[in-house]
Amino acid sequence: MYGLGLGKGLLVTLRNALRRPSTVQYPEQRVNQHPRFRGEEFAWYEERCTGCASCAKYCPLGIIKIVTGPSGTALQDGDKYEVQTFDIDIGRCMFCGLCVEACPYDALFLGSGFERGTYQRRNLVLNVDTLRNAEKRPSTWFRPQLEEAGYNPHKGTPLPWIDAGRESWDWKGETSAGQRLFGKEKNGGDS
Repeated sequence: MYGLGLGKGLLVTLRNALRRPSTVQYPEQRVNQHPRFRGEEFAWYEERCTGCASCAKYCPLGIIKIVTGPSGTALQDGDKYEVQTFDIDIGRCMFCGLCVEACPYDALFLGSGFERGTYQRRNLVLNVDTLRNAEKRPSTWFRPQLEEAGYNPHKGTPLPWIDAGRESWDWKGETSAGQRLFGKEKNGGDS
């Protein structure tokens, strides 16, 4: 009995010893990532964000901190919020994507990057300035229309806010749901 089990184990070892290695020499060589890969980068579109804090409410770990104030724009529509603080602690994030699903205006996306290693944990907090200035390369996870359009976050150009989201922005009328108003201009520029 013992000899047969030992022989099977050695056969598995021998079979795997003769295979080519599947490791790569990172960072010189890289493995292709799937467009739905959810990484440490977040794509936040400030133009779409209303400051409703739905993402923070639905985060199971409570790692998103949002502080808003009145913006003084669109007073006839009940005013909009100005986002003063939008912090995401990716050191504690489990990348579940519940914040992305909860956002009613498609302002928050999981990104595709994974190279944010640091020596100190406090450097893993993405603040509002980092999110504003980051390249917008959202993952196609939870966005099948981006995948159908052939968008690749690893090789393509950054995606403007007007093209990101679950549905087109046209049905929302002349004013955007976000804190900035764009008038009749729909190409993503400020007016």
